[in-house]
Order: sequence, then structure tokens, then C-alpha cells
Amino acid sequence: MPLTVDDVDRFESLRPRLEAIAYRLLGSAGEAEDAVQETFLRWQAADVDRIEVPEAWLTKVLTNLCLNQLTSARVRRETYVGQWLPEPLLAGDPMLGPADTAEQRESVSYAVLTLMERLSPNERAVYVLREAFDYPHREIAEILDITEAASQQIFHRAKKHVADGRVRAEVDEAAARRIVEEFLVAATTGRTEPLVRLLTEDAISIGDGGGKVPARAKVLEGAVAVAKFLRGLLKPAEVKRALVGGAPEVYAWTANGDPAVVAVVDGRVVGVMCLEVTAEGIAGLRNQVNPDKLERATARWAAADHGEPLLIAF
Repeated sequence: MPLTVDDVDRFESLRPRLEAIAYRLLGSAGEAEDAVQETFLRWQAADVDRIEVPEAWLTKVLTNLCLNQLTSARVRRETYVGQWLPEPLLAGDPMLGPADTAEQRESVSYAVLTLMERLSPNERAVYVLREAFDYPHREIAEILDITEAASQQIFHRAKKHVADGRVRAEVDEAAARRIVEEFLVAATTGRTEPLVRLLTEDAISIGDGGGKVPARAKVLEGAVAVAKFLRGLLKPAEVKRALVGGAPEVYAWTANGDPAVVAVVDGRVVGVMCLEVTAEGIAGLRNQVNPDKLERATARWAAADHGEPLLIAF
């Protein structure tokens, strides 16, 4: 039976929530959109009049589609060129989902999305549904066809895997801008000392070029090593070679709730560097330059009032 207008409207009212769940599970906006569209096709083919709780039914279908996707994604990432990082979402993107609690904001931070790669598909699903969307374990158990006790055990195990011992600092947009400004000033002095002072002793730097844009194949560790790398990266000529396409304009922004350096060439976002800020300093820099993972950021950037750049690398 064809869907009625009310049936379609019911699905569309839930689409933003479904996309936010899928993004957290998959780390990719494009794959999240595909999973939600496939969920709609399943909704279209179902006898919706017999579905008592549409949100629960749709969440179950979506989650299982994402679990299948995660299994195949692990195989693909084994042959991925260089480091794999999630697709960053710029401030205001509805796919970021709920951000009312510290747990919800933490669950979509770039650092946590990266750490979630340590989890099995089931661990990731339980963690996302519980931590980010506050589903009770009873409902999670029904979604995943496991017991409530198993859901609780999986959740505690997942939280332990994701925890890295650091306490992420909560920052608002104004504070994020100040952090990025201070970071850029330190990184462009031509000396490592100012930058080292902003970094934690065990700071890391990771880049994802997907084999399409130059990015370091290995994770850099330690404040001094990271500072030396950034000092070279932010030299104008080096920036042009690394990002390709001209002299980038560099902005202070937020991505996934984190302070972020956004590099733009002719309106196209060519790099998003998320800063993991802790009480001790900047503990991680995750730089996404793979153009396939910046298309949504570019669309979002075009609609944003981003003002003047902090830096233009001539």
C-alpha cells in the first residue's frame, strides 16, 4: 500500500534524529544519508498501519543497516591510504544532533568519534544510543536483539574503550575562537616554543588525506614533534602545496563542538583541523583534508556568515 502524506510526514519529522544517529555510528555524513534513505525505502515497503511505535521501528531498521555498513567499512579501512578520520561537521549542522548535555556533546566530538573506531559494531551502537540519545537499555536490547543485561555490560565496556584518561574542556564559540586565534599566532611565529606551551606533553597530530591530498601517514606524538610539524605546515608555501588550489584563507570556527581551524580556497573548504582541548592544553590535532570528506562542510560554509579570515597564506 502506498504511503499516505501523513506517513511521509511522520518519517520526515524523524529524519534529523535518524541522520544524527547514523552519523555517530558511521562517522560519515554521506553514508549516514544513504542509510537513512534506505530506512525510508524499508518504511515505504512496510505495512505502516501495523507499526505501533514508528520511531522505535525506524531506529531498529536504521541501526541494523548501520551495523552491516560498519562491518564492511572495517574491511575497506584496512586498505585505506594513510590515517582514517571521520568526516567533520561544522557548527550548526543539524546532523550533529542533540547537544543539551555534556554527554551528548562529548559523543559527537571529533576525538570521541575517532576513538569509537576501537569499538565493535555492537559496542558502538549501544554507546551511541545510550550516551548520545538516552535510550533506556530495555529499548536498546530490543533494537539489537540482545538482553537488557547484555546492553548494560556492552555499554560499560564501550565507555571504558572510548575513555582515554583526558577530561575534555567545554568551550563556547567565543572561547573556541580565542583558542584558535592563540593557536594560530603561536604556530606562525616561526618558533616552536610558543606552540609547545599550548600543547600537552603527550599531544598527538593526525592527518587524513585519503591518498588524494598529502598528509602524514603516521601519527605524530609529543609536543615538540607536533610543534615542529605545525611550524612547517603553516608556512605559506607549504600550505599551498599541502592543500592545493591556491592561497587558503584560514578561519577560526567550531567543528563537532571542538575549536577548529578551517582553511578555504575560493569558497571551497580544503581543510578542517579540530583541536582537542583539555584542562592541561591542546591534547590532539586531527586534520581532515580528504576532499571527499569536506563536501558537506563546503556546503555548510557557503551558507554561514563567516566574516573575515584570521590569516591568508600568500
